[in-house]
Amino acid sequence: MKQLAESLQNPLSRFQPAAHFTASAVVVDSTGERVCLVHHAKLGRWLQPGGHVEQTDGSSLAATALREAREETGCELRLHPNAARPFDLDVHPIPGRGQEPAHLHLDLRFLAVAEDPEEIRCNPAESNAAQWLSWEDALATVDEAPLRRMLEKARRICQGLPSPASGRSTRNTVNPGEH
Repeated sequence: MKQLAESLQNPLSRFQPAAHFTASAVVVDSTGERVCLVHHAKLGRWLQPGGHVEQTDGSSLAATALREAREETGCELRLHPNAARPFDLDVHPIPGRGQEPAHLHLDLRFLAVAEDPEEIRCNPAESNAAQWLSWEDALATVDEAPLRRMLEKARRICQGLPSPASGRSTRNTVNPGEH
């Protein structure tokens, strides 16, 4: 991720053809017992809310993650007080669509708490649904190992548990952290 970031002329711009930074948020309720997933309209998959950096974010990826999550869930959010910022990183391929070529998203992931979880609503311009799920249901719903890894990491933070130590590298050229 660092090598890609250093090679990009404007790493926060979605108009970088090969790759660019994005930010997303794992949104939990105030008890940390439920997580919100959105059904992404373009990709047709259940994911955490997130997206591209906009000028109003002031080049802050944390601000991007909170803005995108607010837009996609309708909830007021704050960063989780016990999570690293970001708490997770991932590099994943995005398929080409129309005039936009296939490219990589360099995603910084933040853990956020919904201050008003009952206000959850879907933004039809972004997703087909937004839904609160138990951790077990969310883990069963997502369709990729890197998403399950991210959710497990978030659940451990919410439960006040340390991250599991591993004697091996967690780097992966497409999905850092995937074992």
